Amino acid sequence: MKLVVFLLLLQVFGSAHGRCFCQVTGDLDDCACDVETLDTFNNEQLFPKLQTLLESDYFRFYKVNLNKPCPFWTANSHCGLKDCAVKPCSPNEVPEGIRSSPHNKYSAEANEQLDECEQAEHLGAVDISLSDETREALLDWSKHDDEAERFCVVDDEESPDSQYVDLLLNPERYTGYRGPEAWQIWNSIYEENCFKPLTVKRPLTPNSFQSSSGGEARTFYSWLEGQCVEKRAFYRLISGLHASINVHLSARYLLDDSWFQRQWGHNVSEFRQRFDSELTAGEGPKRLRNLYFLYLIELRALAKSLPFFQQKSFQLYTGRAEEDRNHKEMLLDILQLARSFPLHFDETSLFAGDEKEAAKLKEDVRLAFLNISRIMDCVGCFKCRVWGKLQTQGLGTALKILFSERQIEALPNKSSEQRSSFQLSRQEIVSLLNAFGRISTSIRELKNFKSLLAEEG
Repeated sequence: MKLVVFLLLLQVFGSAHGRCFCQVTGDLDDCACDVETLDTFNNEQLFPKLQTLLESDYFRFYKVNLNKPCPFWTANSHCGLKDCAVKPCSPNEVPEGIRSSPHNKYSAEANEQLDECEQAEHLGAVDISLSDETREALLDWSKHDDEAERFCVVDDEESPDSQYVDLLLNPERYTGYRGPEAWQIWNSIYEENCFKPLTVKRPLTPNSFQSSSGGEARTFYSWLEGQCVEKRAFYRLISGLHASINVHLSARYLLDDSWFQRQWGHNVSEFRQRFDSELTAGEGPKRLRNLYFLYLIELRALAKSLPFFQQKSFQLYTGRAEEDRNHKEMLLDILQLARSFPLHFDETSLFAGDEKEAAKLKEDVRLAFLNISRIMDCVGCFKCRVWGKLQTQGLGTALKILFSERQIEALPNKSSEQRSSFQLSRQEIVSLLNAFGRISTSIRELKNFKSLLAEEG
């Protein structure tokens, strides 16, 4: 009997399916949740609704500045591959309500109030406006307060270099962008922004999928487990984001590029190269588990954001009243579903203890992630840059929500005219939902890869 069990285990663990997924099961570290519960919740309940919402005009148009120079090193050149190119939208392709003056793009009520103010001024109302100098100072203070809460860089939507990109027409997929320049991006993220001393080596050496040594892997994970929960969580978030991106690239791979057709689909070999434990020195399954951890963090942020989106004044404003109302209802339905999830990550375990030390640690984490978002301007592939900026901005917005609990709880009630100190720009809202959409898609794609690997035997 023991021999039969041993042979069955050998068969499972010896298969590509087993080597990719045998460890991607059970409870997640530092969480009260398990992989199987997340799979069922995402694939059967949340994923279909979220994909429908992300196809709406409010969420498909993302404004981004692709011309910002790399702030850390001189980029050799931009990617010349045709699949790296991004086609910006022409003005008439973007709904008027989205591209109009950004005083408050997501609030129809605010737009009406502004119109009333402008009419009153034209009718000869007393001029009690602020001087230009005072107005400028107030704007600077407001901008400073906003930036002090942010975990990521947000492109200036008013910059002439910022353009709208249709995310549905520029999907995230394999572009051929790889090699030393791509590795430089990830090396800079991991080596300079994840609180890791240079003396501790990561398990996989850059520019290859070969292990440096088993001893270095043990040293790395021994160091990681010795860190505080906040720094462990930070590393796992970055690793999970990296894993999610690699899942997308493997799931939308250019399989056929002939003169009469271009076919995109699942590349099982590419997936194995990135996640098979045998081909990644045991790292692949760990990275997939980190993907689930990332999902759990962003799911929690969505649940906590519900009161903000429930405000009567909030609209997914495109200027098309009926569509805007329907899409807000869809959004609230998704957020209510996220809130109903029974095994949420408990963010109160982070930045606890001594108040001064916790505040310093939180600021260190905020600045590290802010730096990572700036690194996205060093990505040579424009399509990779769009999705890199969006996903880091989405995760940064999720972190902002998680650690703004008091401001969210203090949101004004329906009868109050007080302006809340907690705000999200349209850019933050679009990146938050689309970034989570990417992670949700990755979890769904793992089910597809499990089936494809099982077929291979």
